[in-house]
Amino acid sequence: MWGRNVYDSIAKFLQFQLTVNVVAVIVAFTGACITQDSPLKAVQMLWVNLIMDTLASLALATEPPTEALLLRRPYGRDHPLVSGTMLRNILGHAAYQLLVIFTLLFAGQSWGQPGDGNPWEHG
Repeated sequence: MWGRNVYDSIAKFLQFQLTVNVVAVIVAFTGACITQDSPLKAVQMLWVNLIMDTLASLALATEPPTEALLLRRPYGRDHPLVSGTMLRNILGHAAYQLLVIFTLLFAGQSWGQPGDGNPWEHG
């Protein structure tokens, strides 16, 4: 039971980490190519990785095994760690996150110009 739980936790951790890292690399590369300056500096990328690694590992390490794990057949040696479903989840979540980040990065400035009655404006 514990082995299957560890395998599932590693798979979830990998899915989360690959999604975050794919988005961070694409944002840094695309932002640097388009704006000539990376939206995420090296120190910010390190902080993102540090926080994501810590929170993800804590969340997945504290997940207790359930009896339902024993009802599932074990995976074979040739079963890929990153399955097709996981790859679709990674790409889908990355596409959504990139859409939100690029919308904020490139169109966000036009949403809150000073003096236009923006309720979020301080001053």
